[in-house]
Amino acid sequence: MKKIAVSCLALTLIACGETPPPADETSPAANPAAPSSAATAGSANGSEAIIRDIDEIARDYVSVALAFGEFDPDYVDAYTGPEDWKESALSAGRTLDQLFTEAAGLSADLALTTPPQDEVRRAKILQGNLQAMIARMRMVRGETLSFNDETALIYDAVVPEIDPAIFDAALAELDEILPGDGSIAERREALQAKLEVPEDKIEEMIRVAIAECRKRTQAYYDLPEDESFTLELVRDKPWSGYNWYQGDYESLIQINLDQPFRVDRALDLGCHEGYPGHHVWNIYTERYLLKENNWIEYYVFPLFSPGAFFAEGSANYGVDVAFPGSQKKDFERDVLYPIADIDPALAEIDSVVAEASRQLQFVTVYVARNYLDGNFTRDEAIDVLQKYRLVSRERAEQSLDFIEKYRGYVINYSHGYNLVKAYIEARAETEAERWAIFEDMLRNPKTASDLVLPESDG
Repeated sequence: MKKIAVSCLALTLIACGETPPPADETSPAANPAAPSSAATAGSANGSEAIIRDIDEIARDYVSVALAFGEFDPDYVDAYTGPEDWKESALSAGRTLDQLFTEAAGLSADLALTTPPQDEVRRAKILQGNLQAMIARMRMVRGETLSFNDETALIYDAVVPEIDPAIFDAALAELDEILPGDGSIAERREALQAKLEVPEDKIEEMIRVAIAECRKRTQAYYDLPEDESFTLELVRDKPWSGYNWYQGDYESLIQINLDQPFRVDRALDLGCHEGYPGHHVWNIYTERYLLKENNWIEYYVFPLFSPGAFFAEGSANYGVDVAFPGSQKKDFERDVLYPIADIDPALAEIDSVVAEASRQLQFVTVYVARNYLDGNFTRDEAIDVLQKYRLVSRERAEQSLDFIEKYRGYVINYSHGYNLVKAYIEARAETEAERWAIFEDMLRNPKTASDLVLPESDG
């Protein structure tokens, strides 16, 4: 916890890193909480336009983002910049309306800049982050956006219309392959119960899984020697797993045990939250965008931003990169199943069922769009989640709670995965090429619209 055919402007990567050289205390950049004179004189208020340096705009963007986080507690997912920047931003006492005006002014100022060739993409992504921030501010101020408008403005993406017939086809396939008696849901639940890991074995399994994900990533990537993570098992969270990037190449990875922990979750979470997923992406952002380029806007990672689309999509695809073909099933069967004293013979049917269930990956998006746009009542949304996700009413209610809290964010998992997968696999023929293209995507920020393949690419 970082689909899409319509582009708006942007993407972000996670903030982290070292403090840039100190600014002159008399310059606007020295106090990021206060708008600079250039911003005040910019095009947003109708006065004569003044061309501002992109670094000044980036510094003010960080300040506005931090202050907006006080009005939208989920907005700032990570901040690893100087503490005095944060203190200054939060102590300025700006109202939401003032922040909205400042964000619009920064966007207008940025549109007037002509960045050097090597910062054109930087400017595009920063503009996209500002656009997403403005859209999120509109929502916090009480404006209602349609689901598609929300995802276009914030995540640079719109999911094409979904025909629920594909879900019915998936259920029919599962009906054919699931062993045992009873309904599809009952048979799937029975299989999953056999794959559930005893609680006293979960941490060992996760650590073994992450270690393997890390080893495979290190075979292709030059990671910092001092990179590390801390693992925590938690409860009472709305998500399955979370990477809280700490800066200095360190992450806190939390795994939620409220949901049954099955064998197949270990590698999924190890790759998604760790290697080559969120942890590696954050390392690359800090190492190359912050420390090498000194692009200070990456001190902050807004959860509701175009960066989240690539963050979640690439993290979900990470397991395909690290364990191509049957390698995931083979490692689970040979290493992870024995840890939990689970019959390794179940690995084959679990793999078949998982592949058939891929057709259900857009159920959450289908429900979210219809529910948030007012086409489904709450009970109708829960019924559809139960039917197609094959879960209990309690689990369906938890899924809907996630939708209500994070709204359009849900597109980033399924649509993000599909676009990242299509982008890489259209260009890579070998395992090494897949790793190389994936790494290039981590080092060089992409927007959702960058991932949409032209017709000539298939």
